Amino acid sequence: MIISTNPATAEDLERFAIWGRASVPPAPPEDPGNRPSDGRGPGAGETSMTEGERKTALEMVQAAGTDRHCVTFVLHEEDHTLGNSLRYMIMKNPEVEFCGYTTTHPSESKINLRIQTRGALPAVEPFQRGLNELMNVCQHVLDKFEASIKDYKDQKASRNGSTF
Repeated sequence: MIISTNPATAEDLERFAIWGRASVPPAPPEDPGNRPSDGRGPGAGETSMTEGERKTALEMVQAAGTDRHCVTFVLHEEDHTLGNSLRYMIMKNPEVEFCGYTTTHPSESKINLRIQTRGALPAVEPFQRGLNELMNVCQHVLDKFEASIKDYKDQKASRNGSTF
C-alpha cells in the first residue's frame, strides 16, 4: 500500500548527481498530420507534454507507516545495466540491510530500486554514495581504456616508423 509518490525536487536530483542529468528531455513533438487519430487525444498509455516540459528522472516512494530508512526510488529511462550495478555498489555498505531492484515491465524503461538501512542512516545516503562510487568505477574503467588505446596507437606508430 503506497501512501505517497513524490517526484524528487531539483535539489534532490542535484544531490543525487544521477550521471549528470536531472531530468529526461521531452520527446520531440510529433506532426499530428502523420499520425492516425481516433479523436481521443494521445494514444493508449501516452501522455501529452507541452513544449519545454520535462519528465522527472527520479521519484521517491514510501509505503504507509515507513520512515526514511526504507525507500523505493523509481528511476525512469533506466534498465538492468544501472539497476544491477547500483544494487551491487549499495550492498557493499554494511549499514544497508536490503537493496534490490525490479523492472516494472520489459516494455517500460524504468526500475524500482528499494533500499532499507539499519540504524539511523536514511536510505538516501547509501543511494547517493552508491551512485558516486559507481561513477568513480566507470571513470576508472574509461581512463584505463583510453590509456590502453593510446599505448596501442603509440606502439603501432613506433613499429611502422622503424620498418621504413
